[in-house]
Amino acid sequence: MPAFRKPVPYIALGLSVLCLSMSAIFVRTAQAPGVVTSFYRMATAAIILLPIIYFKSGGKSTIDKRWLLGPLAAGFITALDHASWSTAISYTTIANANLLNYIAPIWVALISWLIWKQKLPGWFWIGLCLVISGTTCIFGSNLFLHPAFSKGDALALLSSFFFAAYYLITQKSRSRVDALTSTGLIAAGSAITLLVICLLSGAPLSGYPPKTWVLFLCAGIVSQVCGYFFMTYALGHIPASIVSPTMIASPVISALLAIPIAGEPLNAFQIAGGILVFAGIFLVNKTRKAETVNPPAAAEIE
Repeated sequence: MPAFRKPVPYIALGLSVLCLSMSAIFVRTAQAPGVVTSFYRMATAAIILLPIIYFKSGGKSTIDKRWLLGPLAAGFITALDHASWSTAISYTTIANANLLNYIAPIWVALISWLIWKQKLPGWFWIGLCLVISGTTCIFGSNLFLHPAFSKGDALALLSSFFFAAYYLITQKSRSRVDALTSTGLIAAGSAITLLVICLLSGAPLSGYPPKTWVLFLCAGIVSQVCGYFFMTYALGHIPASIVSPTMIASPVISALLAIPIAGEPLNAFQIAGGILVFAGIFLVNKTRKAETVNPPAAAEIE
């Protein structure tokens, strides 16, 4: 790879963090059930991306159809992640749900190390500990001051496994499927799954004010099309064990955005937590060297 292209995956990862940091703002202001917002977010992305993928390929896919199952499976897993997390919000605090959902990097790191035999040096584990500690300072004060494990906490913990599975499946499938196709199929698989969940749960799919429909559209374009495209691209070049802790910067930036948008100032623990998170992300990414981590060759965007 030419030297000038080496920073591109990291630029994509940074853009993904920024785009996905808007997700919580869209959900908070949409005035609709979280699972409904997630469905329209995925459906919007699928409607935009699938025609582009079709015309880009000339109606003929050169990708082995067996490899297309990976993005579709990632979409199914993503839907379960969104559904379990958004349902958890109804039974526990947003802080608890965020904390338990964002421990996904632990599962990613353990699976990469134990099953895939990926070498993860000491700096990686120190950085991961800083990231998790910072996340705990930001979101976990209620859980640790008033320890209790509710139904909502269990659902949020379950969502972290789905989140980890998304990272790992996408990293593997990106060795044969380009970022655009992968993002479109993930959105399609997730939209179908979320539609079934909405219908089974009786969540209303209509009757919302114009502002809500605009927010559905924004969530689809910003958080899903842009956010997941950039993250999927990065996963084709950077190991999931590096990408997943880096993505924890997303809720930290969401908390910063909430200051002017929702009038929610940060306290001292949250500020300290943010510093720990970004320090940990720096250390995690510092371990990205060819001799220690080697992701599979990525399918390029043509």
